[in-house]
Amino acid sequence: MPPVRPSTPKEPEPMPLPRRGRGSRLAGSRVASTSLPRATAHSPRHAGRGTPWLSHAQRLTRRRHSSEQVPPGPEQQADFRSGKWLQERAGGDARDSRQTLRAGMGSRHRICSREEIVIPCASDTDSGSVDLQMSNLEDIKKGSSSLELTDSDILDIPELPQESLTDTFQCVTHQGPLGQAIVESLIQSIQEFLNGELKSELEKLKFLRSLSSLSRTLPYDETTESFIRNHIADIVHKLNILVEEEPLHSLFSPVRQEVFVTVADFSYQDVRLLLGSDDRADLFSLITRSIITLPSVTTLTQMQEVMPFGSYNSESLYRQTFQAFSEMLQSLVIKDPHLENLDTIFKHMEPWLQSLKDHERERAAASMAQVLKCLSRNLSLKLPLQFQRLGHLVALMALLCGDPLKEVAEEAAEGTHYLLHITLRMKYITHDKKNRSLKEAMKKCRELLELYSIQQFYSCPFKIAQVFEVFLNSNELCQFVMTTLDGLKNLKHPCTQQSAGELLITLVKSAESRFEKVPEIMGVICAQLSVISQPRVRRQIINTVSLFISRPKYTDTVISHLLCHPVPYDRHLAELWRTLEVELPSTTWILWRLLRKLQKCHNLPTQEKMAYVAVAATDALYEVFVGNRLREATFRLFPQLLMTLLIQIHHSIGLTMSDVAIPSGLYTDQEMSSEVTPLCFAIQATKTLLLRTFCWQEFNIMEKNKGWALLEGKDCHLQGVSLLANALLERNHFLAHKVMYLLVPLLNRGNDKHKLTSAGFFVELLQSPVARRLPSIYSVARLKDWLLHGNKLFKVLALRGLHYLVRHQETREDIKSLSPCILDFLRETDEKIVLLTIQILLQLVRTMDFTTLTAMMRTSFSLFGDVRPDVHRLSMTLFGASVKSVKYTDKKRVESQVLGSLVPLLLYSQDENDAVAEESRRVLTICAQFLKWKLPQEVYCKDPWYINPSDVGIICKFFGKKCKGKINILAQTLMFSKNAKLPIRRAAVLFGSYQVTRITVS
Repeated sequence: MPPVRPSTPKEPEPMPLPRRGRGSRLAGSRVASTSLPRATAHSPRHAGRGTPWLSHAQRLTRRRHSSEQVPPGPEQQADFRSGKWLQERAGGDARDSRQTLRAGMGSRHRICSREEIVIPCASDTDSGSVDLQMSNLEDIKKGSSSLELTDSDILDIPELPQESLTDTFQCVTHQGPLGQAIVESLIQSIQEFLNGELKSELEKLKFLRSLSSLSRTLPYDETTESFIRNHIADIVHKLNILVEEEPLHSLFSPVRQEVFVTVADFSYQDVRLLLGSDDRADLFSLITRSIITLPSVTTLTQMQEVMPFGSYNSESLYRQTFQAFSEMLQSLVIKDPHLENLDTIFKHMEPWLQSLKDHERERAAASMAQVLKCLSRNLSLKLPLQFQRLGHLVALMALLCGDPLKEVAEEAAEGTHYLLHITLRMKYITHDKKNRSLKEAMKKCRELLELYSIQQFYSCPFKIAQVFEVFLNSNELCQFVMTTLDGLKNLKHPCTQQSAGELLITLVKSAESRFEKVPEIMGVICAQLSVISQPRVRRQIINTVSLFISRPKYTDTVISHLLCHPVPYDRHLAELWRTLEVELPSTTWILWRLLRKLQKCHNLPTQEKMAYVAVAATDALYEVFVGNRLREATFRLFPQLLMTLLIQIHHSIGLTMSDVAIPSGLYTDQEMSSEVTPLCFAIQATKTLLLRTFCWQEFNIMEKNKGWALLEGKDCHLQGVSLLANALLERNHFLAHKVMYLLVPLLNRGNDKHKLTSAGFFVELLQSPVARRLPSIYSVARLKDWLLHGNKLFKVLALRGLHYLVRHQETREDIKSLSPCILDFLRETDEKIVLLTIQILLQLVRTMDFTTLTAMMRTSFSLFGDVRPDVHRLSMTLFGASVKSVKYTDKKRVESQVLGSLVPLLLYSQDENDAVAEESRRVLTICAQFLKWKLPQEVYCKDPWYINPSDVGIICKFFGKKCKGKINILAQTLMFSKNAKLPIRRAAVLFGSYQVTRITVS
């Protein structure tokens, strides 16, 4: 409603100021009677319009109550606050503005005695209702004859009552235009005020009222228009000074009220003193702060009782000042087809709508409700619409509907009602005529509104979110979410946090996958978790993240953002990872996408520094395992999880956090502990995985055999991998076989560390009988490739795998074809390779052809006397096995090789290594059997020869007789005595001396 003009003490005036009125540009004319005469402007440019324009002005006229008057008959209007029908408010603090304004003071203290006003309203075609009518869009409907959505669809919304203003208006008396002399006098007076200083209250009021009177001549006086245009900056500056001079914490003067009225008068004449340039924006901000930050009405009254000042009643003056402020805001949106003025108003009111002080928040809510009400009555939209913050406004009003202060909640509920009307009209004018989405949204809106009564709807924030969500686009949804998240900062009012939590979870559930800027949303959520203390609200926020992460469209985006935080995660992010609430079908997808973040790091070539994502993903997996909310997915993805973590361990060996490519600024506020390493994250995640999947026995085997230490070692990592693989194969065949089948296609992927760890685990699983089912291309062929690999570790793994596979009859034939290649490894210097080669050849010796067999005998014979005891022993074993495998038809062809091995075997039977000596005697027996000899018992004596020289004589005599004419025993003895170890050398010397004696005697 228009503001009341305050009266002031009379002083001599050079000329009377004209009676205040409004010209033809007003959406509704206002006539005020005060102690200073006012002039009512009548525009000649409308004179030709005649009766229709006058009847419209008469329709818009309504008498306004003074401080002692009761408003005329109650206007039937939906009250969404208490469920009753209320009289129209006069403005001010919400709880007081619903009551009749009464001054409660003597006549000399009254602000005014009588005033008539006309509230701003729409055109003749507008019924003035607050329904969803779109009377100004006839041109759109005519141009869209095939459009299915019509005004009838917009109007047919249940529980949204309509009201008519026809009965609430009275006629207004229109006066003629001001004379030229009066206009010039007003300009001269204003010019003097602009050039001088306004010291007294009376001078300030005269200046402001002169400005208002002059504004009414703008429609028809070019001199006024030129003066205002040339002095607009000076006027704004002077108004700024007047407001700044008013005390911020008291109200003893009507100057504020008069400033608001003056600004409104200019607004009705399309002169915007608050919009446009920076200085006007500063004035707008100053004006808003000057009224919103005033103490509460109770405080103002108490201040006046303690310090009586002036001739005004503080409470009555405040109400009328606030009413003037409210109308000033409404004057900005009466003609706002592009909604750019609404955008500016909301920009200035937004911080006050979120104020922690109850009375400030209440004033802002009441002002915004009146602005929205006025706008909904005068809505005449045209493209393009400049208001791009609908999501912010809806969220803020919805939050206020759950405000702990009843009056704020009621004001917000009323404002939200009008905002719904505005939103529907906005969407109607902007929607794609070929798209049925708005038609479907309207249908859903009706269905939702039919479920709730008006009081239920506007008092429940999450229901508001449900209804508005269907009309918000993706950008507005993001605005809604960001504003709602901002409400979580309100620590003073826990119920605001609760409302924000309900709004957030409801909107995300309803909007599903229509969101954009999800990383920004996640950023705010992560930042706000630390300030949310209420368990229920924390649960709602985490559930919101769960909803986002479970949507395939957003899964990678959410995970990527959550991984961009310092590790180890703080307790808030750790709680988020541990308590994700996801439906069963989505659990595997989420865990798989998190796992893929880690796997992609392993597929890259070896970098100078480890990717930070790899460390963060490993820590995230650990937190997920600890929370155990994705239990089913963990079991399902166990093979992938186990192998990926083992590979991560391999990559992390020997690294510190300084070896990780940490994003800049991530650790600005905290210093990384030296105890935190990439390896510790990988080890703890692997341990937790085993425990969560009930691999307790495997875990114990690793603990007892120091398996974790082996995994962490640079040179023994593969031993730790083999230990774990064997433990899994021994205790859990099912999981072991799942891992084996997983590894088949992955063995040749990734870098060398990736391949080595995978190969190490795979090779141990080849011991399983299931391995015989693997096609040769995935087993033997792959092992053959590794035999030719330049890395020695791959050769070791290949030979180990062949050693396991050769036990299976189904794969032995394929391995047999590799015999020549395998035989070459007997010449390797690496003991592991030689030993594995001998073990494989021992399995194949019976199937070898004669050529391969003789080549193997020569090679194994060359290893007799090797300084490596195991190689020495097994080489004799292999030689003996070869001798036994010679076919009867080929015996003559290898007889010389067998005879040549007798003396070395005889001498090594005296080796200090008992195992070597025992093996040489066993192989010697095999050779004797091959030659069909029966060795004397003295050969098997374990005592050194030098103790029993007679035994040596018997042995020499036997071999001299058997080998006569076949081999030179003395020459062989002397040859072995040169490089043999000391015990063998002594035996050779003794044996040689007996040979010389025997030959001499002969």
